[in-house]
Amino acid sequence: PAAERRQPPQPAPPQQQQPPPQQQSAGSSFFSSLSNAVKQTAASAGLVDASAAVSAAVGRKFKLLLVIDEPHTDWAKAFRGKKVHGEYDIKVEQAEFSEINLIAHADGNYAVDIQVIRNGTKVVRSFRPDFVLVRQHSYSMAENEDFRTLVIGLQYAGVPSVNSLESIYNFCDKPWVFAQLVSVYKTLGPEKFPLIEQTFYPNHKEMVG
Repeated sequence: PAAERRQPPQPAPPQQQQPPPQQQSAGSSFFSSLSNAVKQTAASAGLVDASAAVSAAVGRKFKLLLVIDEPHTDWAKAFRGKKVHGEYDIKVEQAEFSEINLIAHADGNYAVDIQVIRNGTKVVRSFRPDFVLVRQHSYSMAENEDFRTLVIGLQYAGVPSVNSLESIYNFCDKPWVFAQLVSVYKTLGPEKFPLIEQTFYPNHKEMVG
Protein backbone atom coordinates (compact mmCIF):
# COMPACT_ATOMS: atom_id res chain seq x y z
CA PRO A 1 0.00 0.00 0.00
CA ALA A 2 1.12 3.46 -0.80
CA ALA A 3 2.44 5.35 2.10
CA GLU A 4 -0.05 7.92 3.34
CA ARG A 5 1.02 11.46 2.90
CA ARG A 6 0.57 13.51 5.94
CA GLN A 7 -0.57 17.04 5.51
CA PRO A 8 1.36 19.50 7.60
CA PRO A 9 -0.78 20.99 10.35
CA GLN A 10 -2.51 24.19 9.22
CA PRO A 11 -1.89 27.22 11.40
CA ALA A 12 -4.90 28.52 13.23
CA PRO A 13 -6.51 31.48 11.51
CA PRO A 14 -5.38 34.75 13.04
CA GLN A 15 -7.80 36.19 15.53
CA GLN A 16 -9.28 39.48 14.58
CA GLN A 17 -8.34 42.10 17.06
CA GLN A 18 -11.14 44.20 18.39
CA PRO A 19 -10.55 47.89 17.84
CA PRO A 20 -9.80 49.71 21.07
CA PRO A 21 -12.65 51.76 22.44
CA GLN A 22 -12.70 55.22 20.91
CA GLN A 23 -11.22 57.75 23.22
CA GLN A 24 -12.21 61.37 23.39
CA SER A 25 -9.60 63.77 22.18
CA ALA A 26 -8.25 66.34 24.61
CA GLY A 27 -10.20 69.08 22.87
CA SER A 28 -13.56 67.31 22.98
CA SER A 29 -12.96 66.32 26.61
CA PHE A 30 -12.23 69.94 27.48
CA PHE A 31 -15.36 71.26 25.80
CA SER A 32 -17.41 68.52 27.43
CA SER A 33 -16.11 69.58 30.84
CA LEU A 34 -16.74 73.21 30.00
CA SER A 35 -20.31 72.48 28.94
CA ASN A 36 -20.95 70.55 32.14
CA ALA A 37 -19.53 73.39 34.24
CA VAL A 38 -21.68 75.95 32.48
CA LYS A 39 -24.73 73.73 32.85
CA GLN A 40 -24.18 73.22 36.58
CA THR A 41 -23.46 76.90 37.22
CA ALA A 42 -26.50 78.17 35.36
CA ALA A 43 -28.80 75.51 36.78
CA SER A 44 -27.68 76.18 40.35
CA ALA A 45 -28.34 79.89 39.84
CA GLY A 46 -31.80 79.09 38.46
CA LEU A 47 -31.14 81.07 35.31
CA VAL A 48 -31.73 78.52 32.56
CA ASP A 49 -32.34 74.82 32.16
CA ALA A 50 -29.55 72.37 31.32
CA SER A 51 -30.10 72.21 27.57
CA ALA A 52 -30.26 75.98 27.24
CA ALA A 53 -27.04 76.41 29.23
CA VAL A 54 -25.11 74.01 27.00
CA SER A 55 -26.40 75.52 23.76
CA ALA A 56 -25.64 79.02 25.04
CA ALA A 57 -22.05 78.04 25.87
CA VAL A 58 -21.43 76.35 22.54
CA GLY A 59 -23.37 78.47 20.06
CA ARG A 60 -23.49 81.96 21.54
CA LYS A 61 -22.00 84.43 19.09
CA PHE A 62 -23.04 87.72 20.65
CA LYS A 63 -22.23 89.97 23.59
CA LEU A 64 -25.10 91.23 25.70
CA LEU A 65 -25.08 94.97 26.44
CA LEU A 66 -27.34 96.39 29.13
CA VAL A 67 -28.13 100.07 28.50
CA ILE A 68 -29.64 101.93 31.45
CA ASP A 69 -31.47 104.89 29.95
CA GLU A 70 -34.88 106.40 29.38
CA PRO A 71 -36.77 105.08 26.33
CA HIS A 72 -36.39 108.27 24.25
CA THR A 73 -33.22 106.80 22.68
CA ASP A 74 -33.37 103.43 20.91
CA TRP A 75 -29.95 101.99 21.71
CA ALA A 76 -30.67 98.71 19.93
CA LYS A 77 -30.91 100.69 16.70
CA ALA A 78 -27.63 102.50 17.48
CA PHE A 79 -25.74 99.22 17.86
CA ARG A 80 -27.46 97.29 15.07
CA GLY A 81 -24.90 95.76 12.70
CA LYS A 82 -21.97 96.52 15.01
CA LYS A 83 -19.59 93.78 16.20
CA VAL A 84 -17.12 93.30 19.04
CA HIS A 85 -13.64 92.21 17.92
CA GLY A 86 -15.14 91.78 14.46
CA GLU A 87 -16.72 88.51 15.59
CA TYR A 88 -19.49 88.97 18.14
CA ASP A 89 -22.79 90.68 17.44
CA ILE A 90 -24.11 93.12 20.05
CA LYS A 91 -27.48 92.33 21.58
CA VAL A 92 -28.99 95.24 23.51
CA GLU A 93 -31.28 95.10 26.53
CA GLN A 94 -32.50 98.56 27.53
CA ALA A 95 -34.29 99.60 30.70
CA GLU A 96 -34.46 102.40 33.24
CA PHE A 97 -33.11 102.05 36.77
CA SER A 98 -36.67 101.84 38.10
CA GLU A 99 -37.30 98.78 35.87
CA ILE A 100 -34.21 96.81 36.98
CA ASN A 101 -33.47 94.42 39.78
CA LEU A 102 -30.43 92.22 40.26
CA ILE A 103 -28.80 89.67 42.50
CA ALA A 104 -25.05 88.97 42.69
CA HIS A 105 -23.17 86.24 44.53
CA ALA A 106 -19.58 86.34 45.77
CA ASP A 107 -18.70 83.32 43.60
CA GLY A 108 -19.32 85.34 40.41
CA ASN A 109 -22.90 84.30 39.65
CA TYR A 110 -25.29 87.15 38.97
CA ALA A 111 -28.53 87.84 37.16
CA VAL A 112 -30.29 91.02 36.08
CA ASP A 113 -34.08 91.12 35.92
CA ILE A 114 -36.02 93.75 34.01
CA GLN A 115 -39.75 94.47 33.92
CA VAL A 116 -40.58 96.95 31.18
CA ILE A 117 -43.69 98.06 29.33
CA ARG A 118 -43.31 97.79 25.55
CA ASN A 119 -46.26 98.90 23.39
CA GLY A 120 -48.62 98.41 26.30
CA THR A 121 -47.32 94.90 27.04
CA LYS A 122 -45.39 93.98 30.18
CA VAL A 123 -42.11 92.28 29.31
CA VAL A 124 -40.14 90.36 31.96
CA ARG A 125 -36.66 89.03 31.25
CA SER A 126 -33.68 87.66 33.19
CA PHE A 127 -30.16 87.67 31.75
CA ARG A 128 -26.43 88.10 32.42
CA PRO A 129 -25.06 91.23 30.70
CA ASP A 130 -21.47 91.21 29.48
CA PHE A 131 -21.27 95.01 29.65
CA VAL A 132 -23.33 97.93 30.94
CA LEU A 133 -23.74 101.44 29.55
CA VAL A 134 -25.22 103.87 32.09
CA ARG A 135 -26.92 106.92 30.53
CA GLN A 136 -29.26 107.77 33.40
CA HIS A 137 -28.56 109.46 36.72
CA SER A 138 -28.52 106.87 39.47
CA TYR A 139 -29.31 109.25 42.32
CA SER A 140 -31.65 112.15 42.89
CA MET A 141 -33.06 113.73 46.03
CA ALA A 142 -36.55 113.19 44.64
CA GLU A 143 -38.64 110.42 46.18
CA ASN A 144 -37.86 106.91 44.90
CA GLU A 145 -34.96 108.17 42.76
CA ASP A 146 -32.07 106.60 44.68
CA PHE A 147 -30.67 103.67 42.69
CA ARG A 148 -27.21 103.54 44.21
CA THR A 149 -27.84 99.99 45.41
CA LEU A 150 -28.09 98.86 41.77
CA VAL A 151 -24.74 100.49 40.99
CA ILE A 152 -23.27 98.68 43.99
CA GLY A 153 -24.80 95.41 42.79
CA LEU A 154 -23.30 95.76 39.31
CA GLN A 155 -19.92 96.50 40.89
CA TYR A 156 -20.34 93.48 43.19
CA ALA A 157 -21.02 91.32 40.13
CA GLY A 158 -17.94 92.71 38.36
CA VAL A 159 -19.82 93.84 35.24
CA PRO A 160 -17.63 96.15 33.08
CA SER A 161 -19.12 99.59 32.52
CA VAL A 162 -18.75 102.93 30.73
CA ASN A 163 -18.32 105.19 32.52
CA SER A 164 -16.75 103.13 35.29
CA LEU A 165 -19.10 102.14 38.08
CA GLU A 166 -16.71 103.79 40.56
CA SER A 167 -17.10 107.16 38.82
CA ILE A 168 -20.87 106.71 38.50
CA TYR A 169 -21.15 106.04 42.23
CA ASN A 170 -18.86 108.95 43.12
CA PHE A 171 -20.92 111.33 40.98
CA CYS A 172 -24.03 110.54 43.00
CA ASP A 173 -22.94 113.27 45.45
CA LYS A 174 -21.90 116.53 43.82
CA PRO A 175 -20.04 117.84 46.92
CA TRP A 176 -17.93 114.67 46.84
CA VAL A 177 -17.04 115.35 43.20
CA PHE A 178 -16.24 118.98 43.98
CA ALA A 179 -13.96 117.81 46.80
CA GLN A 180 -11.88 115.97 44.19
CA LEU A 181 -11.74 119.14 42.11
CA VAL A 182 -10.59 121.10 45.17
CA SER A 183 -7.74 118.61 45.57
CA VAL A 184 -6.61 119.29 41.99
CA TYR A 185 -7.05 123.03 42.58
CA LYS A 186 -4.72 122.90 45.58
CA THR A 187 -2.11 120.98 43.54
CA LEU A 188 -2.13 123.08 40.35
CA GLY A 189 -3.14 126.48 41.72
CA PRO A 190 -5.95 128.86 40.74
CA GLU A 191 -4.29 130.02 37.51
CA LYS A 192 -4.01 126.56 35.97
CA PHE A 193 -7.17 125.09 37.51
CA PRO A 194 -9.69 127.79 38.47
CA LEU A 195 -12.83 126.81 40.33
CA ILE A 196 -16.11 128.53 41.08
CA GLU A 197 -16.15 129.52 44.74
CA GLN A 198 -18.32 127.28 46.86
CA THR A 199 -18.92 126.63 50.55
CA PHE A 200 -19.92 123.28 52.00
CA TYR A 201 -22.45 123.01 54.80
CA PRO A 202 -23.32 119.63 56.35
CA ASN A 203 -26.98 120.68 56.76
CA HIS A 204 -29.32 123.59 56.22
CA LYS A 205 -29.13 124.72 59.85
CA GLU A 206 -25.43 125.55 59.49
CA MET A 207 -26.13 127.41 56.26
CA VAL A 208 -28.76 129.73 57.73
CA GLY A 209 -27.21 130.06 61.18
